[in-house]
This record gives sequence, structure tokens and C-alpha cells, in this order.
Amino acid sequence: MGDGTVTGEHASPLAAKKVLVIGAGAAGLACAWSLARFPDKFEVHVWEKEAQAGGVCTSEDVGNGDWINDGVQGAAPSYRNTFLFHDQFGFKHEPVHMKVAFGKGPTAWNNVAPTPLIHEHQREIERFGRVLKHIMRLKFIYAFIPIRRVLALHRFSKSFRDHLVFPLTALFFGTGNQTPRVSSVVVASVFLDPDVRLFDYDPERLLSQQPDFYAFKKLSDVYGTIAGGIGAHMHYNRPIAQIRRRNNKVHATDGAGVEEVFDEVVFSCNAEAALKSLQRPRFWERFVLGHVRYFNDVTVTHEDEAYMRRHYEFDNERGDMYFIRTDPDNSEVLEMSFNLSNYQGQLRGSGRNVYQTIFLNDEIRQRWTKPDIAEDKVLMEKWWRQMSHTWRHFLFVVPWVRFMQGRKHTWYCGAYTLFNTHELAIVSGLAVAQRLGADYPFDHDQLAATQFDKLMQISHGVNRHKRSWWRCFSRRRRRTSSP
Repeated sequence: MGDGTVTGEHASPLAAKKVLVIGAGAAGLACAWSLARFPDKFEVHVWEKEAQAGGVCTSEDVGNGDWINDGVQGAAPSYRNTFLFHDQFGFKHEPVHMKVAFGKGPTAWNNVAPTPLIHEHQREIERFGRVLKHIMRLKFIYAFIPIRRVLALHRFSKSFRDHLVFPLTALFFGTGNQTPRVSSVVVASVFLDPDVRLFDYDPERLLSQQPDFYAFKKLSDVYGTIAGGIGAHMHYNRPIAQIRRRNNKVHATDGAGVEEVFDEVVFSCNAEAALKSLQRPRFWERFVLGHVRYFNDVTVTHEDEAYMRRHYEFDNERGDMYFIRTDPDNSEVLEMSFNLSNYQGQLRGSGRNVYQTIFLNDEIRQRWTKPDIAEDKVLMEKWWRQMSHTWRHFLFVVPWVRFMQGRKHTWYCGAYTLFNTHELAIVSGLAVAQRLGADYPFDHDQLAATQFDKLMQISHGVNRHKRSWWRCFSRRRRRTSSP
């Protein structure tokens, strides 16, 4: 090769390891960046099926010279690895105060001013805090119990469940009609776990008043700059078609039928694409990847204020940002909207209100209010393939991801390996890079390092400060079986 790297069967032991990263989303770019910091150890190639980097982190033109971030909007202060990663490339994000407005009429409430619904459920709000602490103490049990079942066991009212807890859970993860099936530990963690907390629990109002949050800068610039500056070989419009593993090498074939040989492969695409491309997947790959469940969702970006007023109750002058609608005929079915003009700094002062409404799971599209949006007010419509956070994910996927990692020179990262947040996508990419030999870069930040170590233990079965339990077991087994 022209750069002096030796590959193939005659490669010397000191040759840089050739690594293929499939997917240039947040997880893939974090992994590729961390590996590429050591050019003497790794030659990094990234194959991305789209024409640009970023995955679901996209930015779109909405006319009049304005743009929006689409798919991913912002981050909580606890997203330390995200902020540190972006800061490496000069991007610092803008703080905002989160303002929510849920429900309509008698079920309306917000985190700015007390409402009759909050007063009505005051005792249940206080008791819910105690239940959350109980869940955290026994989280290895509650991880497999959906929030709906926990609320029923502790005899919370239907109104409290449908109009307070479920809308908040949908806000956290965009889970829509899957919200009642979300693991109760996930709900408790976003309130109480200091390492992943998104919002502070308030014993009087449930959600703290105007919690701190950050709105991302233009994500197409952020991830475009990162992709161009990490020192990896970027290949756009190059989808993966097949992965064959033989003779301690990985043979990757792209959509055009071109094959290349690598020493290691990192899947940072979704689980469906990874499983489809694997020739002869191992048992754990079939089991884990096959149990990640996805739904088809659609976001409609629009300027139809009449639609918003019909289905939500909010105050634009107050700066409300997040809205949840509960289906009056099925209170477990939810829709979510944003006022992007109150959230994203580039739209403030533009004189327009740009809304985005998310419709989840096209299997129930007959219940969507999407037809109510005036067609002449629609700026953009985009479909997504999103994973589910039900308790089944924490039973059939999360505990078993570690058994896929590194087998046959194959690695996995992405938010689906734990749960779907931007922070965990980035941490999962850094974790794979660490396993391959690229030291974790943010040990100077205690919170970031703690988050990283937790994911390493869950998704890789490895404690950085001790030996891997699997390696210890394997070595012990080899010693006992030796003659």
C-alpha cells in the first residue's frame, strides 16, 4: 500500500491492524476517532450507506434560510462523553431550560406553574419518589418488570399512570405506544441515577422546574467536521452487503460487490442490518440481534398552529418546548410534539413557530392524528426505523451483548446494546475501541469515566481495573484441563 502499511498473510506483527467500522453515526464515529488516535496501531476504514455522516443526527433546511436539527435535538448535562467528544472538534452546545406541557384541558400540566392535576395527585407524586428509590435498590429484579406492572402493584391510580408517568417516560425515550412496557429501572434511572440522570425528581411537581438541558449546534456541521477530522478512511454511499469470517480475517463485501479483507470489524449500524449481513452468524449473534425489536415512525415538521392548539395545551410566550398528547380512547397511546423555535437557538427571533410532531409505530397508524395537519403547512416528513425499550429488551438483549463481543474478530456498538440515548451510543463506540487497544480518552472526567465503566461492565463483561471475568474463567478452565 502507498502509506507503507503491510496487510495480508505476510503482515508483520508490528503492522497496523486494519479495522472496518460499519456505520458513521455517533457510535461509529466515536469508535473510529478513538482508534484513529493511534495510527501506528490501527488503519481505520468507515463504510457508511448514506452520503453523509451522523446517522440519525441530521440537520435539514426548512425555508427562509432557516434550518433545524432533526432526529436528535439535545442532551442532558449528564451526557459528559458526548460533550467531551464534540469539544475535541470545537463544538460547545447552548444551554436551555426545559419546559414541558402535557395533556389537554383537565389533564393538562407543566413544569412551570402548578395545575389542578398536580394538586390532585400530590400524595401519589410523593409516594412515587419512594417507589423509585425502591426500584433502584432492587434494580436487578425490576429491570425485567415493565413500569405499567410496577404502578399496578403499588396501587397508583389510572389517572396518575396515564397522565403523569407515561407522558414523562415517552418524553425521555420517544416510546409512544410502547411506553407502558418500558423497564421500570429505566424510568427510575433517569430520575435518580447520578450517572445517567436526565431530570431531577420533584416530590411536589414530579418534574423539577425548568431543568437544565443543552440544544445541539448544527449536527450536520458537528458530525461532518468529526468525520473529516478523525484521520480515518471514510467511504460514503457504501452499504455493507455481506460479512464472511474465515482464517482469522474478516471479508467484507459492499453493495456493489467489492470485497476487502480486514483484521477486525465493528458493527455500528442497527441490529437488523448487522444480522442480515452476517454469513453464518453465531448463536449469540442470532439470539441478541434477533431480539432487538424495531418500529417504523414518522416525524412531520410543520407550521400548523391550529393543529397544535387542537391537540395540545401550551403557551408559546412562556416558551414551552415539549408536548405530549394522550389518545382519549386509549390512554396508553401517546403522540409527542416540539416547538423547535423555543428549543433550538438558531430559530429564536425568526418570527415563526416551527413544530415537529412524532407519530410512533405505523402498526397503529389508524390512531394517528397525522391527517389533521394541513398539507400546505408541512415543511418536511421523514420516516425512521427506531428500536423499542420494552422490558423484553432488558431481558433478551442487554445482558447477552457481552457474549457477542470480539468473537471471530467481530464487535458491536450502538445505542441498542443498552438503551437509546445519544450518550450511550458514543460510549458504546469508545468501549469497543478500548477493547481493541485504544485507551479511553476521558479518564480526567469522573462522571464520563464512571458512565464508560458501567457500560463496559454491562456490554462487555469487563472491568477496566480488573481482569475480564470471562478471561479469568477461560484461563482457569484451560489450566484445569491441561495434562
